[in-house]
Amino acid sequence: MTRRELDAAGITDPALRAAYTQCRRLNARHGRTYFLATRLLPLERRSAVHALYGFARWADDIVDDHDHHRAPEERDRLLRRLESDLADGLRAGAGDEPVVRAVADTADRYDIEHALFADFLSSMRADLTVTHYPTYADLQGYVHGSAAVIGLQMLPVLGTVTAREEAAPHAAALGVAFQLTNFLRDVGEDLDRGRVYLPGDLLAAHGVDRPLLEWSRRTGRRDPRIRAALVAAEAMTRVVYRTAEPGIAMLDPRVRPCIRAAFTLYGGILDTIAEQDYTVLHRRAVVSRRRRAATAAAGALRLAGAWILTRGPHRAAPAGGPAVKWKGPVR
Repeated sequence: MTRRELDAAGITDPALRAAYTQCRRLNARHGRTYFLATRLLPLERRSAVHALYGFARWADDIVDDHDHHRAPEERDRLLRRLESDLADGLRAGAGDEPVVRAVADTADRYDIEHALFADFLSSMRADLTVTHYPTYADLQGYVHGSAAVIGLQMLPVLGTVTAREEAAPHAAALGVAFQLTNFLRDVGEDLDRGRVYLPGDLLAAHGVDRPLLEWSRRTGRRDPRIRAALVAAEAMTRVVYRTAEPGIAMLDPRVRPCIRAAFTLYGGILDTIAEQDYTVLHRRAVVSRRRRAATAAAGALRLAGAWILTRGPHRAAPAGGPAVKWKGPVR
């Protein structure tokens, strides 16, 4: 399937094909929910999505340093080197790291704003020193770079049937919704890394602070105040999902099944958290294989319907003009 995706995208250079392939492996290994949804995309657009995800994953792995136990100074050095490599790649279409070569090529093909990558790396750098966010407003500054920009990077790849500016706020909101879902799902693991992403004012409103969270994580015991705060965090996240959802209809019909599947699967994580009575400090909420398979099957049916709509003999041109501004193979 990798070869077919690369051929469909017009990626012919062997080194570049290898770079995209590495990004696809990162997506498959680390982003099970996202990778499943990506398989519902048209073949020619999958490699670009893998590149965007692969680069984000690469930077995130430097910051979180799951295996190497590097000192913060070393992680900062590696992140700065990645930032410099990306700047060179975006300017000259090169890059030392394969993930940089792939993402720079994607940015060029789809005219993705370079500032979005700078904003992303700024939030990644914050993870080296910032361990909590006192207010939701403070957290919004972080998630703009860590999540909203991902939705905005994706938008030129996905294509729209409206003006891109109209769809952009919804795309940004969808990135934020996914990120907030991860924060809620991973609150225990993040606490182990010394970070709390749930806004301090939300926690305080329910009488929760870091020591109480640490006590619950350490002892495995529950507290009604923590549960109330997690319920509030879920409600806050669902509001962002509702903001994001209208944007799906603004996308190219051929990509809607993918984004709808991702929307459903990530929303399913919230459902699982609620079904498990908000025990995220003690267990990881995972959408069941059966639910993922059902969502994928539904997405495949929607994809078939979209194919008939866009490829049938009476298809109409999108209201917003061409769905994707794509340059074709880079020579």
